[in-house]
Amino acid sequence: MTLSRHFSAFAGKVAKWAGHPLAFALGAASVVAWAASGPYFHFSDTWELVINTGTTIVTFLMVFLIQNSQNRDGAAIQAKLDELIRSSAAQNRYIGIESLTEEELDELKQRCETRARAERLNDAREAADEAEARAHEKAARAAERMG
Repeated sequence: MTLSRHFSAFAGKVAKWAGHPLAFALGAASVVAWAASGPYFHFSDTWELVINTGTTIVTFLMVFLIQNSQNRDGAAIQAKLDELIRSSAAQNRYIGIESLTEEELDELKQRCETRARAERLNDAREAADEAEARAHEKAARAAERMG
């Protein structure tokens, strides 16, 4: 196994474990134990330094491990979305848009929203036309019965 594969496996396991309720309970218990030990250590600078250093180190390392897992999850989701777009009637031009600049993505979003608004207006017009046609049909049937 390559180093990258080992790291990915390790990062995935750590990220999964870190999201488990037991991990939270362990962290909370550590803070409670630290706080409870304060009187024993006379709330010294060293006592305070222990929690500061410990939390800083854990936070620093967890950022990289969780980011690695997020990157892999994001890439997997993107590949799945690209495959769904490619295999469906959706427009293939959306495949790979994650590499666009922020401005290009904003422009694309605006175009999509404009197209969606136009489709909603068109749907509303069609619904109104259908309702009007049904009303005319009912009126015609009523006139025939009367007439």
